Amino acid sequence: MVKTERHEMPAQAAEIRKHNFNEVALGYTAELAKEEAERCLGCKNSPCMAGCPVGVRIPDFIARVKVGDMEGAVKILNTDNNLSAICGRVCPQESQCEKYCVRKLNLGGSVAIGNLERYVADYALANGLENLCESECNKAGKYEGRSVAVIGSGPASLSCASDLARAGVKVVMYEALHKAGGVLVYGIPEFRLPKSIVQKVVDNVKSLGVDLETDVVCGKTVFIDELLFEHDAVFIGTGAGLPSFLRIKGENLNGVYSANEYLTRVNLMKAYKDGAITPILHGKKVVVVGAGNVAMDAARTALRLGAEVNLVYRRSRAEMPAREDEIVHAEEEGVVFDLLRNPVEILGDENGRVKGMRVIKMELGEPDASGRRSPVPIEGSEFEIECDEVIVALGTTPNPLIKNSMPSLETSKRGTIVADECGRTSVKGVYVGGDAMTGAATVILAMGAGKKAAKAILEDFD
Repeated sequence: MVKTERHEMPAQAAEIRKHNFNEVALGYTAELAKEEAERCLGCKNSPCMAGCPVGVRIPDFIARVKVGDMEGAVKILNTDNNLSAICGRVCPQESQCEKYCVRKLNLGGSVAIGNLERYVADYALANGLENLCESECNKAGKYEGRSVAVIGSGPASLSCASDLARAGVKVVMYEALHKAGGVLVYGIPEFRLPKSIVQKVVDNVKSLGVDLETDVVCGKTVFIDELLFEHDAVFIGTGAGLPSFLRIKGENLNGVYSANEYLTRVNLMKAYKDGAITPILHGKKVVVVGAGNVAMDAARTALRLGAEVNLVYRRSRAEMPAREDEIVHAEEEGVVFDLLRNPVEILGDENGRVKGMRVIKMELGEPDASGRRSPVPIEGSEFEIECDEVIVALGTTPNPLIKNSMPSLETSKRGTIVADECGRTSVKGVYVGGDAMTGAATVILAMGAGKKAAKAILEDFD
């Protein structure tokens, strides 16, 4: 008999995981995966697919899991998703594919599509099936002799490079840091996305014939005009790495970090280890400002470094943009949510170090342009929170290096690169995808943009 209720992801106990950087989610067993797959009704109109930015044939791959045909499931999944092991871990399925599942209401909850995706992807990695898909590589096809420069090595770039290489295009990927993976490496903590998984994905892309050059900063050590001279096209997938700040008094005190810097030091440079070459302050009482996935990552990281953590957010829990799993995990681990609170000033001691934060209470007024109710300050409600470290997680915008080094490339007021829906920019032969085009968004949306741009490049080659 098919179980009605959704099978939740097994996880480390909160009291254990809050003291280590091991992956929190433990993954489905074969038995759990089969039982969850059997909950899928195999709807003919596949409403879940409407929420998938890359159009994965969800009922089809789940049907293969039901009958134990794992190679068939891998083939179907890999045909549309180049990064399924990553997407299964970090994508907000509750607001995408699972949102449209007919089981969501009154039928035990949505099918755990993300958990099943991860299970199939991990099976592929464990059994050397990373490149198994319904469309075979065409390295000797009509695109032989064509070459594309891909700037960046995050999800948009990895996806674009994979599709181009499978079509026979020679791809050279340029990464500014010393390690490939972009935000997957520097932005997402080990306990949510193990770096060994990211490395396997990068190695898989390289196995398709993609060359990788690290420590190359586009706009400084190399310019797009140069790359256009050497290649037939250029894809920009540089992400959005410029942090936003509060713009309040005290933000330049010692002990104030952007979430970008904080997480990069911990994730990429391993600042949590003894003897790290780029150590980071281990605050005893940390305040994190924001409520997105990055804020949750920063708060949960600080907790693992031994801090008491308060998360300050100017709206209520219902408006928090982070994935529900990350919010729940943060609560379980002991992060304190100070909701309907907004920072007014960061307080410092005589040595210029953080000693506290002054905040004001808020209430929700009318909805703003995004549809969320606007927070309104409550006069006379200010109070202080004691802390010795502040991490600001208020979003990011694209780094202006690309824009400043190529004035002919049209950009928006936000610094994003203007392009059509397929990633074609104002400069012939230059394409863009991911956060560099949209501003900070999700891994799956960036990946989808990379696939669209790859398709556009190939169409323009014809």
